[in-house]
Amino acid sequence: MTGSSRGIGRAIAQRLAAEGATVVVTARSVDASAGNPGTLRETVDLIEAMGGRAIPIACDLERQEECERLIETATQAAGPIDILVNNAGLAEYVPLASMPISLFDRTLTHYLRAPFILTQAVIPQMKARGAGWIVNIGSVTAQPPIKPYSLFDTEVGSTIYATAKAAMNRFTQGAAAELLASNIAVNLVAPSTAILTPGAARYIPDDYPGENVAYLVHTVVEMCHLPAAERSGLLAHSMHFPAAHKLAVLDLDGVTPLPPAQIPAWSHPAVNPFGE
Repeated sequence: MTGSSRGIGRAIAQRLAAEGATVVVTARSVDASAGNPGTLRETVDLIEAMGGRAIPIACDLERQEECERLIETATQAAGPIDILVNNAGLAEYVPLASMPISLFDRTLTHYLRAPFILTQAVIPQMKARGAGWIVNIGSVTAQPPIKPYSLFDTEVGSTIYATAKAAMNRFTQGAAAELLASNIAVNLVAPSTAILTPGAARYIPDDYPGENVAYLVHTVVEMCHLPAAERSGLLAHSMHFPAAHKLAVLDLDGVTPLPPAQIPAWSHPAVNPFGE
C-alpha cells in the first residue's frame, strides 16, 4: 500500500486492516513528514488502536532501487502479497509554459513508472498463488476538460497530472487484459469529484463540497475479493460505482453503515457509473 502516511492512502489502509488484512504501509519515511500532516508511524498506531495489524516500510518511489526492492521487502515482512494498491502520488500543478522538466519526470514516475515497477515485481508471486488483486488510484481529472473551460483548466496547471492519470487508466485496462488468464484482477478507483486530502487541499476551495473518503475506500475493497473473471479492467469512481451497483457502503471501521452513495450533480458527465 503506497502513500499511506495520510489522506486516501491512510484511509484505505485502515479499512483493509479492519477487513482482517495485514497491511504493509509505505511512504518516504516512517517517522518524518515532508511538509504535510501525517506519518507512517501515526497510520500504524491508528490501525493498531483499532485492533488491526500494519507494518511500516520506508520507501522513496522516486529512487528506482528502493522501488524495485519494495515488493521483496514487503513479502519478507508480511508474507506473500495478495493485494497491491498503487496510491502514492504527487499533486503539484504548474502550467505547461513554466513547468520544469524535473517536475514532469517526477509526476510520471509516481503515476506510471512506480506502478509499473511494483506491478511487474508482484506478478510472479500472484501467479504462483493462483490469484491476486491490483488496485490503482486514479483521478476524475483523467476525463477531458469540459467547454467552456473552467479556471481550474485554464489557470491551475493540472495538464501533466491529468495526462499521467489518464495514462494510468489505460495502464489498468491493459494490465487487466494481460493478467486475466492468471486470475489477477487489475482495477482502478478514483474520486467522483474531489476528496479534500492534505496534498490536494491547496488547489480546492475551502467551501468545495468534498466527498467522504469512505465511499472511495469501500469501492477499493469491492475490487479486492472477486476473481478476475468477475471483476477486472474497471475504471470505477467513488460515488458512481456504489450507486450504480446499489452497494451497502461501510465506514472505515468496516462496520458502520453509511447512507447510499449519491452521485454529485457537478460530477463529470463522461464518467461511466458501472466502471466499464
